[in-house]
Amino acid sequence: MSRSGVAGLLRANPAFRRLWTARLLSFAGDSIGLIALMLYTAQRFGSGLAVALLLIAGDFVPSILSPFAGMVSDHLDKRVVMACCELVQGAIVSVIALALPGLPLLLVLVGIQACVGAVFRPASQAAVPELVRSAELERANAAIGFGTNGMDGFAPLTGAALLAWLSVRDLLLVDTATFAISAALLVTLPAMRATMPARRHDAGDRQGHGPSATGGAGLLAEARAGLAYLWRDRLLRILTLVFCAVVLFNAVDDVALVFLARRTLHGSDAAASLVYAGAGLGMLAGFWLLARTGRRLALPPLVVIGYAVTSLGNLLTGTAGVILAALTFQVVRGLGIAALDVGHNTLLQRVVPAGLLGRTFSNFYGAVGAAAGVSYIFGGMLLDATSPRVTLIVAGARGLAAAALAAFLVPRAARLTAGGTPPDDPPKTQSVGQTAV
Repeated sequence: MSRSGVAGLLRANPAFRRLWTARLLSFAGDSIGLIALMLYTAQRFGSGLAVALLLIAGDFVPSILSPFAGMVSDHLDKRVVMACCELVQGAIVSVIALALPGLPLLLVLVGIQACVGAVFRPASQAAVPELVRSAELERANAAIGFGTNGMDGFAPLTGAALLAWLSVRDLLLVDTATFAISAALLVTLPAMRATMPARRHDAGDRQGHGPSATGGAGLLAEARAGLAYLWRDRLLRILTLVFCAVVLFNAVDDVALVFLARRTLHGSDAAASLVYAGAGLGMLAGFWLLARTGRRLALPPLVVIGYAVTSLGNLLTGTAGVILAALTFQVVRGLGIAALDVGHNTLLQRVVPAGLLGRTFSNFYGAVGAAAGVSYIFGGMLLDATSPRVTLIVAGARGLAAAALAAFLVPRAARLTAGGTPPDDPPKTQSVGQTAV
């Protein structure tokens, strides 16, 4: 079955290979761009609050528009949506690079770019089931994760290395170029027409039948329908609430790790970068392992394992006595992130109707982004009041408690989910809680 891994899937499916390459280039460039923006913000404004505001603008602001962001890919050709989003993001980053604006304008531009990215993400996730067979979804999602999220392990190091020759402005222009190349690849994909032209999906109807809705009132109705569907579906509601809880507890690690590495473990800037790279290396390994599977996975257990392992990684990191131990435990955390990423994406692609898939992805990850923003604020307060060790241990312990609750709720909800597949998928005889043989 080794031939059915990432390389085999990419060789056999040219259209998916172009999507994979476009997302890899764009994500790598954006990761380098984020490093450049954080360095620019810290150097020019000299404030931890300024850096926190930058992260909030990128993570929290798009969540406000998530009910509408997914509608774009539900109504329009996903290929056009993705290509246009990449071009617009590239234009915004080029403005930032050339102007290097003050903090208020910088936050506005970063927030706008993040909102455009919030339109791109559900479109790209909803495109995957149109480019690969249902049986290949696990491997396809793992392949994308291997190429994109795995960059978390290398982009910070690459950005730091490039700064020896390039300025912050140059790094941002590199990011702009990756958006342009990505758009050029995406326009070569086959057309992926709207899945719900001129009709509204009733939130409680998996088949998506409902009265027509046009105009501004129709857009609001579509947005409400997407939110209502996510809430009324038992499995999706539980996944959203538990994942938000895990992120609420654990996202503070982005803030705490640098203090753990520098102050508690007395490491250098390079050592702190290495600790941050640990999660990316773990994700790379996790996605690689999941991409090599030749069979459908038991997705609900995979998600629960992901919650538990990523939380355990943070808890253990809080106990680390040396930099190498912190790096190792962050690799463990990365393995958990890979599991929950593949589990969530594949599960949603299998159980959500095509006409609601864009909005479901947008609302699901929008809620998670909001939870991350809240975690930055309250987790930062806990960090200031205690220590990096206490913050990470508390975060991991609470995340494990949420994972224990998920172990009871998620598989049961999956078993109760009727059918478990979208209506336009080939017939399947198994529920989402089973492993195909």
